[in-house]
Amino acid sequence: MSPSSVSNTDVHPLVLVVDDEPRIIRFVRINLEMEGFRVIEASNGLQAVDEVREKMPDAVLLDVSMPEMDGFETLRMIREISSVPVVMLTVRSSEEDKVRGLDLGADDYITKPFSPRELVSRLRAVLRRVQATTLTASPLLVIDDYLSVDFNTGEVIVNGERIKLRPTEFRLLRHLIENAGWTVPYSTLLSKVWGYEYKDAIAYLRLYINYLRKKIEPDLENPRYIFTERGMGYRFVDFRRQQIERGEVL
Repeated sequence: MSPSSVSNTDVHPLVLVVDDEPRIIRFVRINLEMEGFRVIEASNGLQAVDEVREKMPDAVLLDVSMPEMDGFETLRMIREISSVPVVMLTVRSSEEDKVRGLDLGADDYITKPFSPRELVSRLRAVLRRVQATTLTASPLLVIDDYLSVDFNTGEVIVNGERIKLRPTEFRLLRHLIENAGWTVPYSTLLSKVWGYEYKDAIAYLRLYINYLRKKIEPDLENPRYIFTERGMGYRFVDFRRQQIERGEVL
């Protein structure tokens, strides 16, 4: 998270708009400024990376189809220096492109043409999610001898190795842990982690469950921690009950 992500989002968030088409930038700027956002611009990927480094925006709206350096490569470079929320803007709507962007660290996708209402709604949802990841001091939560969760750093300790989770991955894991032993419906997880606007976006949820499993599960074919309840939702192992049964918790 950039330093400005904590201070600016409460008042007038600073948004970097990256697009090689001036008319798109002008359209986005007008609509965002009407809603109280502050806007800075970049017309190419290299300029965008410089703006992220120097201005530390609260969010980035990043076009995919740019000449010379496309949005995917730009996103990869941004992720080397910042965890700022990034929403991809694209004329492409294929699942493959969306997955590629999310794999590189994008937080959301908007397909052109989009309405001002959709743009503002998606952007606010992303910023709410960033604010929700501001963690209060909590102790290290030991699930078992293989997995622990550090709520201070947003990391998991897997078989003795510290692994950093992306903000969305951490929020998802946190909600599952908070309801350990219970099946959490798809729509509930989507609303809690992504926002109410995403309550039907099950593909997003499945993708991030897969990301989490790859990072914390010792065996993807036989999950130990995150279970799928088909047609219903996901359930995190009831580790408290297991600890009591082993005599580890009085």
